[in-house]
Amino acid sequence: MESGNLGSSGLKISKIIYGNWLTHGSQIEQDVAVSCVKQALELGITSFDTADVYAMTKAEEVLGNALRGVRRENVEIFTKVYWPTGPGANDRGLSRKHIIESCNNSLKRLNIDYLDLYQAHRYDYETPIEETVDAFDYLVRTGKVMYLGVSEWRVEEIAGFLAVADSKLKTRIVSNQPQYSILWRVIEKEVLPFSIAEGIGQIVWSPLAQGVLTGKYKVGQEPPKDSRAADPTGSNFLSGFLRKEVLEAVTRLEPIAQECGVTLAQMSLAWVLNHEGISGAIVGATKPAQLVENVKALDVKLNDDIVKKIDEAVKDVVISDPSRTLSPRTRP
Repeated sequence: MESGNLGSSGLKISKIIYGNWLTHGSQIEQDVAVSCVKQALELGITSFDTADVYAMTKAEEVLGNALRGVRRENVEIFTKVYWPTGPGANDRGLSRKHIIESCNNSLKRLNIDYLDLYQAHRYDYETPIEETVDAFDYLVRTGKVMYLGVSEWRVEEIAGFLAVADSKLKTRIVSNQPQYSILWRVIEKEVLPFSIAEGIGQIVWSPLAQGVLTGKYKVGQEPPKDSRAADPTGSNFLSGFLRKEVLEAVTRLEPIAQECGVTLAQMSLAWVLNHEGISGAIVGATKPAQLVENVKALDVKLNDDIVKKIDEAVKDVVISDPSRTLSPRTRP
């Protein structure tokens, strides 16, 4: 397993990151979830990404149980805060109260003493950024959090955090977690170049476009019964990728992957990981075998000719407009 620095920080993370959105505590049974985590560890995956809102806190519990007995120093555990996790007015957002309470609760569910990376799951327009920066900095200074990150923040929001942190000598963020894939390239125009200049690494989610870049979805065919498209908890994120013209473009990618001697999923993961500024890619799994295949992407190197063929195949459907970033009211 390859590892590298998270942005310009000293933290080393695995290039393939195991994420449990829509799986732990939701789509798959706990024993299968534990098997997937154990397989990830056997493959050398050391970085694990979750969030308090995944399966309404159950995902953190399952991950904590799955990692029980693993030497704490051997893994990097990431989680997030922002989305509602309770009925109260303060059970959401990035206020000092919610950030600190949520961090304490996440630590209990994960059964650990500190988080390697704590991420603001979305930007909070109702809380002064100074308050958010100060609360995150407090968690770092008290040893409950090692590094800070954000998820799906726009470039002006990231810049605003850094400006406040720098002016007040508070802890900077070292990562952003955006959606990024062959089909979704929103970060390329603004977020990615700004982040590279500021030493912020990207740990990207949905590098396989919710499974569309595995080739499992075909034009005119019903989605497989065990697929995410067949699950109402995840299908809303897939609707844009299941359009006829997108699936036709994905079909055009398949012979390119064959030319490389790899699966479409492996080529798609390699495409993401080969880009400057990408510290790691998050993959999920409903069975251990999926992780075995995904990790093989680390051995795939794409030359300029192959990259051009990929771009040509999807040029009419790729999303690259920054105005298409996820709204603050959507997730994962």
